[in-house]
Amino acid sequence: MSAETPGEGMSESLDRRYRTVFISDIHLGTRGCQAELLLDFIRHMDCETLYLVGDIVDGWKLKGGWWWPQAHNDVVQKLLRLARKGCNVIYIPGNHDEVVRDFCGVHLGGVVVTRDAVHEAADGKRYLVLHGDEFDGVTRNARWLAFLGDWAYRTVLALNTVFNHVRRRMGFGYWSLSAYLKVKVKNALQFIENFEAAVADEARRRGVDGVICGHIHKAEMRDIGGVAYINDGDWVESCTALVEHFDGRMEILEWAKLRSWSVIDRIGALAPAEVEEPAAA
Repeated sequence: MSAETPGEGMSESLDRRYRTVFISDIHLGTRGCQAELLLDFIRHMDCETLYLVGDIVDGWKLKGGWWWPQAHNDVVQKLLRLARKGCNVIYIPGNHDEVVRDFCGVHLGGVVVTRDAVHEAADGKRYLVLHGDEFDGVTRNARWLAFLGDWAYRTVLALNTVFNHVRRRMGFGYWSLSAYLKVKVKNALQFIENFEAAVADEARRRGVDGVICGHIHKAEMRDIGGVAYINDGDWVESCTALVEHFDGRMEILEWAKLRSWSVIDRIGALAPAEVEEPAAA
């Protein structure tokens, strides 16, 4: 489940090809989005299928004010480029980009939009893939409270951004203050446990071997009553992705722990030309 941990500063050795990659909760349009880390991850991976498991763009935040730096635009361009180059890109919208749910069944720039999906791994195991917000009682039944909680969460993420800016200038790697607080709060832990159980129950009801989701920003891989529960995490706190190897083995990559800011800054300075690719003939 845990990623291999190469030495800090390694670059070429991180170039990897996977059968399938799952990422979610990027929250483009917010200051908490770790777009540079995500771009670095995309540059170092290749896959046959890419699942975007919801909350890719944060429509809730953009309604209150437009904030869209170049790095966020670069992420969108890189994802569309993957689709143009033959990667099967499947977009499963979440609650923050719920407006895209109106386009389920539509192909957008080579990206297939769907409400959920069943993914069959190389080893024959079948996984229900969904964002997971429909199993969040607050989001489903008390929308006003969800918006209030989102505001509080973005406040913590703002502190997280300032905190990591200081760490970066001091030469330290990324560390999520918000993720640390989450695991220390009893109510948050109970919410996560309830969510995981509800999602696993849905997978069991649909007769699949496991479930892959996002939403709660906590990467996890464990068995719940005979169902494989896998959460691919996020790109505002933990900066994680779920990858499927060609033998069907699933692994969570903790990209922030695999990379150093000095390497990402150096590569980022060299990379803009690759993002702005010429239009396809």
